Amino acid sequence: MKDLQELFVHFLRDIYYAEKKIAKTLPKMARKAESADLKEAFESHLEETEGHIAKLETVFELLGLKARGVTCAAINGILEEGDEIISEAENGDTRDAGMIAAAQAVEHYEITRYGTLVAWAKTLGHKGAIAPLEEILDQEYAADKKLSSFAEKRLNEEAA
Repeated sequence: MKDLQELFVHFLRDIYYAEKKIAKTLPKMARKAESADLKEAFESHLEETEGHIAKLETVFELLGLKARGVTCAAINGILEEGDEIISEAENGDTRDAGMIAAAQAVEHYEITRYGTLVAWAKTLGHKGAIAPLEEILDQEYAADKKLSSFAEKRLNEEAA
């Protein structure tokens, strides 16, 4: 990558790959959730994630690029760790607490990536890309806050 534009495109492809992987993982997490609220949150976030994918495809189109991902080792590792938690947790409440922690690791990764992409879009003058990327970023912050609320209000206590 010779300049910020190429780095920007690389990060777009990285997060596009990540969103597609997350979309494949969320249904499994919803099925494994003991808490009805957590199950609903995962199902709702799947709809948001599908919207994120569509918004990213719009950004690619605005830039005159084909929407395609590049392998994201970070998200693969985070999701693999989440799979371990799901398979190793011995009861539903513990699994739910672990899945919240794993989902928040995903959210924090996404927040980092989208925050960077918004800043770079502004620097590079990609005005049409800023709003969709900011919308996704806001949704990722909201998802993280919602997961924290579930954990702090009830699920951590039940797992304890």
